[in-house]
Amino acid sequence: MTVPQDYNQTLNLPKTDFPMRGNLPKREPETLAHWEEENLYRKMVARNEGKPKYVLHDGPPYANGEIHLGTALNKVLKDFIVKYKNMSGFCAPYVPGWDTHGLPIELKAMKAIGVESGAIEPVELRKHCADYAMKHVRNQMAQFKRLGSLGDYDHPYLTLRPEYEARQVKVFGKMAKDGYMYKGLKPVYWCPDCNTALAEAEIEYENDPCKSIYVKFRVTDDKGVFAAAGITGDIYFVIWTTTTWTIPGNLAICVGPEYTYTLVHANNEYYVMAQELVAETMKAAGIAEYETIGAFKGSELEYMQTKHPLYDRNSMVIVGDHVTLESGTGCVHTAPGYGVEDFEVCKNYDEIGILVCVDDKGRQTAEAGEFAGLDTAEANKAIAARLVETGAMFASADIVHQYPHCWRCHSAIIYRATEQWFCSVNGFKDEAIKAIESVNWIPAWGEERIKGMVRDRSDWCISRQRTWGVPIPVIYCKDCDKPIITDETIEAISEMFRKEGSDAWYTRPLSDFIPASVACACGCKEFEKEHDIMDVWFDSGVSHTAVLDEYDELYAPCDLYLEGADQYRGWFQSSLLTSVVYKGCAPYKNVCTHGWVVDGQGKTMHKSLGNGIDPSEITDKYGADILRLWVASSDYHSDIRISKEILGQLSDAYKKIRNTARFILGNLSNGNGFNPDTDSVSDDQLTELDRWALMRLDQLIDKANAGYNAFDFHIVFHAIHNFCVVDMSSFYLDIIKDRLYCEAEDSVLRRAAQTTMYRVLSGLARLVAPIMSFTAEEIWSYLPHASSDQAESVFLNDMPQKSGLTFAADFVQKWSRIYELRLVANKALEEKRNEKLIGKSLEAKLTVACRFDEDYNMLSGMPEALRDICIVSDLHVIKDESLPTDTPFAVTVEKAVGDKCERCWAYSETVGTVPEHPTLCARCAGVVK
Repeated sequence: MTVPQDYNQTLNLPKTDFPMRGNLPKREPETLAHWEEENLYRKMVARNEGKPKYVLHDGPPYANGEIHLGTALNKVLKDFIVKYKNMSGFCAPYVPGWDTHGLPIELKAMKAIGVESGAIEPVELRKHCADYAMKHVRNQMAQFKRLGSLGDYDHPYLTLRPEYEARQVKVFGKMAKDGYMYKGLKPVYWCPDCNTALAEAEIEYENDPCKSIYVKFRVTDDKGVFAAAGITGDIYFVIWTTTTWTIPGNLAICVGPEYTYTLVHANNEYYVMAQELVAETMKAAGIAEYETIGAFKGSELEYMQTKHPLYDRNSMVIVGDHVTLESGTGCVHTAPGYGVEDFEVCKNYDEIGILVCVDDKGRQTAEAGEFAGLDTAEANKAIAARLVETGAMFASADIVHQYPHCWRCHSAIIYRATEQWFCSVNGFKDEAIKAIESVNWIPAWGEERIKGMVRDRSDWCISRQRTWGVPIPVIYCKDCDKPIITDETIEAISEMFRKEGSDAWYTRPLSDFIPASVACACGCKEFEKEHDIMDVWFDSGVSHTAVLDEYDELYAPCDLYLEGADQYRGWFQSSLLTSVVYKGCAPYKNVCTHGWVVDGQGKTMHKSLGNGIDPSEITDKYGADILRLWVASSDYHSDIRISKEILGQLSDAYKKIRNTARFILGNLSNGNGFNPDTDSVSDDQLTELDRWALMRLDQLIDKANAGYNAFDFHIVFHAIHNFCVVDMSSFYLDIIKDRLYCEAEDSVLRRAAQTTMYRVLSGLARLVAPIMSFTAEEIWSYLPHASSDQAESVFLNDMPQKSGLTFAADFVQKWSRIYELRLVANKALEEKRNEKLIGKSLEAKLTVACRFDEDYNMLSGMPEALRDICIVSDLHVIKDESLPTDTPFAVTVEKAVGDKCERCWAYSETVGTVPEHPTLCARCAGVVK
């Protein structure tokens, strides 16, 4: 009598402590703590000493407030690259940095201590600013680490550090020595709220409602041109503007020298305007009845005189190539104190000076007469009313236009001529363009974008009328007020800053650090300090020397800058301009940009709109690896969408990758486990199916490496996801379950499957490590390791090498057909399952009919292997030329013959042939003996 047995106990069922659920919000902080304790970043870089260097230079985020999704996107992209490079044959140090000077910090610090500008000593205010900045550096540093970013966070670079400021002074000195720094009166962007000049990179354009006005300037001297044409009477040039508040500053009217102008006769008056714009202008004025008289080149109108409609002075007619016919009248309101083009064109006329009728608060000054004391909004109304009253208002309309705003306070700015320090970009523009052309721009269109911006730039205003920043290192002669910038002064100031920081400018008398040998050309040896500070874009723009030359492990030009697309006019450009002068080359070899983060509908994200998501919300709910997957899954060069639905989809994708790893770990950890050094089989003991799996892994390695090297991380993610879902879970791992569970634990067949799975998961963990850093580290900690592995951390290992196996074309073709056959078989099985003919696929017997000889010859010799691949109990291959030519395979499903094996569940006529185990098939009976 046979004693019943529990054959489940004889199966090699999966067993692992690797959790099914990621529970990332809980586990990731534990991993971070371990990385910190083990100083993983240092170990990762140290193991690569002696290898080729790769330097990604961090663009400094502003130390003001919490990080947002755009900041998180940027930091994670950089982390992908740093980790991949350190795992692929490079030594890739990463020194994170912060921009710690500037107006936003100064304003926040003043608000925190409850003082107004000027109500506190500069040194005390600077201390509060430094404290505020450092608080946010620490806060953002913790947030970046939470994202999984590895870097030298123990030694970050900060623009407020003395050694940084010292090098910044030297860059200024070199640019001044080469003749590119000058102080002059010129219109600049000015923020009345922040009370300082702004650079172009500090401007944001927003839609503003305003009143556009057409104003009449009566001709007082036509130089005989109109009279010669027989035109007499009241003649007016009509100008158009959207900045009514600038009318008091008007000193000229500019026309295009090559454009054709005409006189429009209406209401017993003549109006001078560009011929092309007559219809549009008269429509704006609501005048339907008019006639045009004469045609004059703009150059014929030069030097005519008109009377200003509000003041007892003339406005001369001049010519300029900047005049366009896109809008207005072709007669351009010209106020040299309020616009760069106006300022430049008026320099061609000695008769025209410069008039600035607004102060640093944006209020009209005494030069504006009755409008003195009015701010911009008040002046717009009052001036318009006075123009109407005097009869000078030809027409007006309410419009909405794009107008520049301060990037910090978001208030509308003004153009205002003031004395500022400028960098003359015109002086080295050709060298800058040449440097741009030496760089690899990703995407490629970035090259033309930054070229256009540099070509259009003549000067860079680098002075700011604030306290928190690096002082402009200039001293002035007390007698003649001449600015003094020499090698001696620059060296002395730089060394003082390196020793004590730039606070010394405010605490030390000049005699403490300016050599006694310094003297002005006039003979005077007494000096005063410059009170302005440098633009923060100049601060961060010198990091190519203040950081890359300061840290031993870095170098310049570095390999990569990676920032948002707004940095073409910001950090990319300020770094380029300073480096071209200071070093004679671009500071970078490659520049890569990313787009903006938008919501699921493509709308800009703002908390006020209810569609904003903080990075901490994602890490607290989903985990940092899900946020990192979001970054990796996107083509980040354009705008990147995010929503709860997108995060949910990524969570599902994450689970599939995790479940693939868990299945493999479960089948490497059960029983006596798997030791890669002693239990792996040789390549010639692998089955064809195992070799196919390694072929697919080799292809994944190639594709992932190509994606990483091109910074196309979405290609890497999708390749890994498809490999796990399609190649592994749906095919290879599904097929080998019988081998894993039912063959003897140490049989060659089972060890071959384990060997393949080990190689797959070991490679997969390393390939995915730069992206899913926390999960890859977790997988690595559960994975059995070969003696050649660095078991401590996945990041102390290299990217996987390919298998070394060769795969002939006929092998690839054969397995492509087998894969196709399995899809056909699965469809046929599902149909019979729906018809209730079978339940599980092992209840089926398949007959595979081949239309073509090539397929028949290929498949007919491997029915047992095909049986296992299709997970059925029996399979036969036949030839059937009657099949349509577009149907290479036809699969017939029948009930399998024989009895069900109690252990493997396959149906076989060998069940019961071994008396000791009457409910088992012959294979299983042999295993359990």
